[in-house]
Amino acid sequence: MKINQLKPPPGSRHKEKRLGRGDASGHGGTSTRGHKGHKSRTGFSLSFNFEGGQMPLSRRLPKHGFRHAKTTRWVALNLKKVVALFGGSRSIKIENFCQRGLLKAGEYLKILGSGSLRQPLEIEAHAFSALARARIEQAGGKAVVVEKPVSPREEKEEQP
Repeated sequence: MKINQLKPPPGSRHKEKRLGRGDASGHGGTSTRGHKGHKSRTGFSLSFNFEGGQMPLSRRLPKHGFRHAKTTRWVALNLKKVVALFGGSRSIKIENFCQRGLLKAGEYLKILGSGSLRQPLEIEAHAFSALARARIEQAGGKAVVVEKPVSPREEKEEQP
């Protein structure tokens, strides 16, 4: 079979309905739109949630919850998870957490003390629990407190 021999299946193609070409065509006058009303006018478009005048579903359902834009969102990570993710490296920066998808723009990172350390690590975070700080320093590491969260602008500037 060749490309020039390809044909659509029978019945799948039909002539286009030509509207507004006079009364003799059968589609003249109102051009199959009917008389009066929204749908007969030019420029008519139906909104995606219109339900024929019935109260739309989005307005019938109860609304719950609200997240204030300026609240500080904390991400808590245990030491054992940090060690499992970054066990081979000696220094773990905030950017490393962002690259792994653990921290998003505008979020703060807090390291919690569940787990143990066998090697000294230098960990950057916005906050440390007392137990986490003690365990990091017992292993000979360093807990570095970073002042501000990662902003979306800083993330975009870093990526070329």
